[in-house]
Amino acid sequence: MYKIVRKQVLNDNVTRMSIVAPLVANKGKAGQFIIFRVDEFGERVPLTIAGTNKEEGTVDIIFQTVGKATRLLSTKEEGDEILDFVGPLGKPSALEGYKKACVIGGGVGTAIAYPSAVALHEQGTEVDVIVGFRNKDIVILEDDFKKASDNLYMMTDDGSYGEHGFVTKKLEDLLEAGVDYDLVIAIGPVPMMRAVVQLTKPKGIKTLVSLNPIMVDGTGMCGGCRVSIAGKSKFACVDGPEFDGFDVDFDDLMRRNRSYIEEEKERDHACNMELAALELSKKQAK
Repeated sequence: MYKIVRKQVLNDNVTRMSIVAPLVANKGKAGQFIIFRVDEFGERVPLTIAGTNKEEGTVDIIFQTVGKATRLLSTKEEGDEILDFVGPLGKPSALEGYKKACVIGGGVGTAIAYPSAVALHEQGTEVDVIVGFRNKDIVILEDDFKKASDNLYMMTDDGSYGEHGFVTKKLEDLLEAGVDYDLVIAIGPVPMMRAVVQLTKPKGIKTLVSLNPIMVDGTGMCGGCRVSIAGKSKFACVDGPEFDGFDVDFDDLMRRNRSYIEEEKERDHACNMELAALELSKKQAK
C-alpha cells in the first residue's frame, strides 16, 4: 500500500498528490511515468511523474478527474492509501546540452511539462515557458513555473488571464521576433503538439513531444500504445513517451486515440487547438 501524504486541489478538476514510494522517488526522472491502481477492483491508470523528493521518499502526481479511477483517487485524503503505484516507467527526457529551451504546455498537459522545465532550469539552461488554458479559472502551477523559468508566458483562449490566444500564437510571435531556441518541448492535446511542430520544423529546432496513446500495462506487452515514428511502429510506454516531434505521425495518433470515442462519451467535444492547427496549416500552405 502507498500512503498519500499531501493533497492539493489545483482547480475544480485537477489535483496534486504526494505519494510515499521510495523506490520510485529514488529513480524517477523528468519524462517518466507511473501506473496507479486505487484498489483491487480499480483500473490501471498511467500518470506522468510531476516531481520527486528522494529524502522524503515521495513522488508527486497531478491528475485531472475524467473517469471512474481518477474520480475515486480524488476522493482520497492525506493519510489514505492506494493499492498500486508502479514505476518509474518509460524513458527519461533527453535534456542535456541545450542552451535555450522553450517548454510548452496546454491545459492539464502543463503538469506533464513542468518536470522538464524544472530539470532544464536546474542544469542551467535558459528556459522560456508558454502555458495555455481555456480561461482563468483553470490555470494551474503558475507560481511553480515562475520558479522554473526565465520567462513565463500565460495564455488563455478567452483572454481572461495573461495574453489572449493559443500557445502556438505566442511561440510564433517569439520565433518571428528572432528568439533562438535549440530545444522546444510541447506537451498537451495532440493538435497543439502537431501545430507546434509545424512551426519549429521549418526552422530545424529540435522538438520533443510527449505522446498519449491508449495504454494498458506499461511494459510494451499489450501493444495498445503503438505509435508510428518515422514510419516504424514504436510503443510509447517503453520507447517513449517522448519522441522527436518531426518523426511523429500525428494523424495516425489521433485516429488511434479516437478508437473508444463512443465509450468515452466525447461526441460533443470540440478541441480549440484542432481548429488552431487547421488554421496554421492553411496559413503555411499559402
